[in-house]
Amino acid sequence: MMKKRLKLQMRKRKVARRLLPLFAPFILTPVASSLSPGTAKANTKTSSKTNVSGYKIMQFDQVAFNLYNEMKLAQKGLKYEIFRKALTGYFNMKHDGLLSEKPVLTMVDFTKSSSKKRLWVVDVENKKLLHHTYVAHGRNSGVEFAENFSNEDKSYMSSIGFYVTQGIYHGKHGLSLRLDGVDEGFNTNALDRCIVIHGAEYASPDIIAQTGRLGRSLGCPALPMQEHKDIINTVKDKTAMYIHAADASYTSDYLDHATAMAELIQESSEKVPVSTDTSI
Repeated sequence: MMKKRLKLQMRKRKVARRLLPLFAPFILTPVASSLSPGTAKANTKTSSKTNVSGYKIMQFDQVAFNLYNEMKLAQKGLKYEIFRKALTGYFNMKHDGLLSEKPVLTMVDFTKSSSKKRLWVVDVENKKLLHHTYVAHGRNSGVEFAENFSNEDKSYMSSIGFYVTQGIYHGKHGLSLRLDGVDEGFNTNALDRCIVIHGAEYASPDIIAQTGRLGRSLGCPALPMQEHKDIINTVKDKTAMYIHAADASYTSDYLDHATAMAELIQESSEKVPVSTDTSI
């Protein structure tokens, strides 16, 4: 247990060092308070904790919005709210030691028509959009739009939430990538269901030109044949993936960004040299 704890602490410190350039401008940036002096004096310990939590969330929002703008993701059709959720999960999973050192995050927006490009892969550390393409959903999830989701075997529906990518293999669809779902009740049967990333002829722009939408899978996020190999090789081996949908019932432990980001920011801030010069 002690070795596991030390290993996790070392991983956190290593992550913090890599994220330092990202967080440093925001860690040392003061956030103006709207409280009057009288109100401030009346604050209790509970409200102070609330303010600290709110401040940490504001720091996270600054980082997320900065990344979103630098990668020009709005111009590529990705909504900020989806990127924010995905980034929250990414850092939470990093915090828990679920991911490798590859700073790669994959996002899918199943609120979009399958005739639109609705998959994005980004490099969080280098602030780059690596891939942007089409992705198919399960046949029982819907026709043009994915509207129904399941974690059950043989449902032939897509599953939503956060995943950790695993290793590659060659199956009936050629090069494929296993996915391990980490959201209990929503996608944790992904490995048993053989939900994988693979290429498919029905996930191409040619099919959209013929039918107005992509074809559908048995639940897998299938990609265009011309791109699936490059994408699989980019995201394989324990990187984060988030599949978003308009599902009000969806919850995830990995959306607790206040706690995870507080830990990461604290680790990063310890590395930031703070000047002791008080001269004006």
